[in-house]
Amino acid sequence: MEVKAVMRYARLSPRKARDLARAIQGLPVSDALKITDLTCRKAAVLMGKTLRSAIANASNRSDSASAEDLIVKEAIVGEGPALRRHWPRARGMVSRIRRRTSHIHITLTDGQDNG
Repeated sequence: MEVKAVMRYARLSPRKARDLARAIQGLPVSDALKITDLTCRKAAVLMGKTLRSAIANASNRSDSASAEDLIVKEAIVGEGPALRRHWPRARGMVSRIRRRTSHIHITLTDGQDNG
């Protein structure tokens, strides 16, 4: 059984969140929650919210197993649309600033293959 949760348009650069996504991938849910709770970064807060949403999705399914048996199968951080802003420069010129957003996808599995 696979359960997914997605957080879209998170105001965080994907580059800053991908290292945490790699750290929790393949871990049991309890260990992944400990990592996200003890890490003092904005990415950890957003990743923890998405992980808790995936756990809630798994508990609401009729054929679900207990939350302790779940494993983080995939944690993917993709790019969302960038907000384009401008910053004044010398001699009347302007520099573009890209405020990046990200889409966080977390897939949980119970480790059993469904045929």
